[in-house]
Amino acid sequence: MSKKKLIVGTRSSQLALWQADFVIGELRKRYPDLAIEKRLMTTKGDKILNAPLAKIGGKGLFTKELETAMLAGEIDIAVHSLKDMPVVVPEGLVITAVTERADAGDALVSQRYESFGALPEGAKVGTSSLRRRAQLLHARPDLQIVDLRGNVNTRLRKLEEENFDGIILACAGLKRLGFGGRIRQVLPQSLCLPAVGQG
Repeated sequence: MSKKKLIVGTRSSQLALWQADFVIGELRKRYPDLAIEKRLMTTKGDKILNAPLAKIGGKGLFTKELETAMLAGEIDIAVHSLKDMPVVVPEGLVITAVTERADAGDALVSQRYESFGALPEGAKVGTSSLRRRAQLLHARPDLQIVDLRGNVNTRLRKLEEENFDGIILACAGLKRLGFGGRIRQVLPQSLCLPAVGQG
């Protein structure tokens, strides 16, 4: 008798692949007779990097292709960051499992400054999150918040190339990709409350 097969869809960024591989590893531990195939997909959100998410469609840009593939029966499940899921799940789909939470915090990454409080007046800070932008400007209206799109590696490269004083990323993503040492400060939740499902 041949193994039952499960097709797992994921975006092709390094962090998405880490997350998909983690979930596949957990499934293999529990269901050793299950054959699992990973299918990489590129979403509209991966392709459009020169505009703020809020102006081009929001978080759904990263899930639409995955959702369409599931509804068409091309993949059985998709693995995606919970914090980046749209609030409304399309009819016919459900969120069936959530992994154990990692560090839920937001991190300051900087080449020059040890903490958020050490950033100079008018500092250039990168983030693609409206949530982070609003909270950081509430605390420090003097900051220059600049939209920063791309995967974790791209954002770390832009930190250096585009002369940011600091960028804000999720701690969990940095740690999962081996960049935990780049974290200068985990922002206190009194300053920046993490996204629902972050980590």
